[in-house]
Amino acid sequence: THAEPHTSRLLHHSNIMTNALDLIDAAIADLEAKLHLSPGESLETNKSTAKQQTTKKKKKKKQPNKPSPQQQRSDNKKAPQQNTNLPDICKLEFKVGVITRVWVHPDADKLYCEEIDVGEEESPRQIASGLRPHFTEEQMLGQRLLVVSNLKAKNLVGFKSHGMVLCAAGPLENGEERVEFVEPPEGVPVGEIITFDGLPPPEPWSGAQVEKKKIFQACMPKMKTTKDCVATWDGHEFMTTLGPCKTRTIAGGVLR
Repeated sequence: THAEPHTSRLLHHSNIMTNALDLIDAAIADLEAKLHLSPGESLETNKSTAKQQTTKKKKKKKQPNKPSPQQQRSDNKKAPQQNTNLPDICKLEFKVGVITRVWVHPDADKLYCEEIDVGEEESPRQIASGLRPHFTEEQMLGQRLLVVSNLKAKNLVGFKSHGMVLCAAGPLENGEERVEFVEPPEGVPVGEIITFDGLPPPEPWSGAQVEKKKIFQACMPKMKTTKDCVATWDGHEFMTTLGPCKTRTIAGGVLR
């Protein structure tokens, strides 16, 4: 019939069109592959994505390591520089204290064990003193005194002593020794730090430094009471906000 040649020509053209489209799709796919595009992605979109990725890579540059909070705290714990120009007595710390408990050391004939309030938030300091030959327990209890409070803790016959009480000693006529406490004036608050008349304010060294440099031993030869029983170091009075510290009767005695 006349329709068959016409239909055949249409089918022929259709096949040509299909082949052409396939070729175009193949060319597009090949071009996308070469340009690293996703199927259907425009070139502008790819440029924008590439720019974002480049920016992210720049942001991911390794930052210098910051110290951890623990390292920062460790750095802050570095000990301050000690002031070596101070007089030795100003490297020590003397605090006003009061004995709140006392008992006989079970293993030492001359030692008392004491709890002394020196105004610290922690519990009272435990200190051992060789004062049994000189005072009864009743005389010790409630006694106001001075404590050398920045000495390194030491074991005294099994009892850990965190400081030392300051006393004066003088000879008796019979050749024996009289011992008295160095006492602050009445009304001085517990915990007050002693200063020294005519000297800069104390800057106490650590217990380890005091022991290493033998600071207390270096001070001892110049620690004496005056003819008025006032405690001094090299002539400088032990001072509180209410006046100097004194013994009751010992004049010209040594402090220890």
